Amino acid sequence: MVKKEKGKPNPLGEVSRDYTINLHKGVHKETFKRKAPRAVSYIVNFARKNMLTEDVRIDPSLNEAVWARGIRNLPRRIRVRLQRKKKEEDDGKGKYYTLAQHVPVDSFDGLKTEITKSQ
Repeated sequence: MVKKEKGKPNPLGEVSRDYTINLHKGVHKETFKRKAPRAVSYIVNFARKNMLTEDVRIDPSLNEAVWARGIRNLPRRIRVRLQRKKKEEDDGKGKYYTLAQHVPVDSFDGLKTEITKSQ
């Protein structure tokens, strides 16, 4: 096991992980007409916290999966692949961005966070 030196931040690199996000917990006690937009911002905040990047980009397939049943009837859980990638342009918000993509699954039983190969 590698020890972390005091005062030095962990180096970020490109990585890809699959998470199951409980949207039902994220939009609890939210008004009907705000549920889907709040779920999208919940996914963005989840990605920002777990992948340690300020720039989070939502794939259109993930947005369509959240909005598939309308603004108020959300799926309770959603499987998401978060990929931390290096930026080509420099806009002053860090060196990396996170791309959030939808991973369709039949059942959520027994799924854990998985580290997948970066593409």
